[in-house]
Amino acid sequence: MFEVGAWRVPSFKRLLQASVAGAPAVVRQRRGPHDEAPGRPRHLAIIMDGNGRWAALRGLSRTRGHQAGVLALPRVVDTALEEGIEHLSLFFFSTENWNRPRGEVAALMRLTAQLADVFRGYGERGVRLRWLGSEARLPRATLAALRRAEDDTRDNSAMTLAFCFNHGGREEIARAATSLARASADGALDPGLIDEALFTRHLPHADLPDIDMLVRTSGEQRISNFMLWRAAYAELFFVDTLWPDFTGEELRTLLAAFATRKRRFGAGVGPV
Repeated sequence: MFEVGAWRVPSFKRLLQASVAGAPAVVRQRRGPHDEAPGRPRHLAIIMDGNGRWAALRGLSRTRGHQAGVLALPRVVDTALEEGIEHLSLFFFSTENWNRPRGEVAALMRLTAQLADVFRGYGERGVRLRWLGSEARLPRATLAALRRAEDDTRDNSAMTLAFCFNHGGREEIARAATSLARASADGALDPGLIDEALFTRHLPHADLPDIDMLVRTSGEQRISNFMLWRAAYAELFFVDTLWPDFTGEELRTLLAAFATRKRRFGAGVGPV
């Protein structure tokens, strides 16, 4: 087991850069709507939970736990690329996480700015980085790093990596409702025409498809205000592994389990 507590931030960043750069290049063509692999989720989402408990078990600070959690990211991103996942969404910081201790929040802001810059290296492997979240309260350096990562990778198509930072499912829905209300008040939209498809088009990154498979680590069994609209028919997988210990092999095991699920989207089974 690696020891995170002894690292300084620069050496941590170099270690993460080496982990990203050292993985083999995987470039895949994006599948079309009628060319999906049977039993394979088009959109995989992960709630990365358990960093604090991982640190507590080792007598480390919660910040060191978050650093350890970041080191798990390349393992999962690499596996998703190898398995041909088209969209991978990772929940890193919620709108409710501002209630955590000020020092922990400040550390997460700095860590995210570093992470966004380091993960631009995935752009060379065809990954498009997208940020889902609110600008509210974010430090300028963190916001700028997220925007740079988006801009530098916007033309890539091997896989979309949606980084959910300062994200809240209810906030996202409220933003879409506000957009529709303004369009209606301006006379540009007949409110009677609002349906699910139109509402979806007003969500941030409206082209991101619904979640097929949602994984949460650490044993908690809730979705914690994550992508509430897009998670309506997600297949849920709750695992006891703390996020820093989560591996690509465990993800492959879950993908195999997903392939056995019968997704009916409300349709019945058998004779009436």
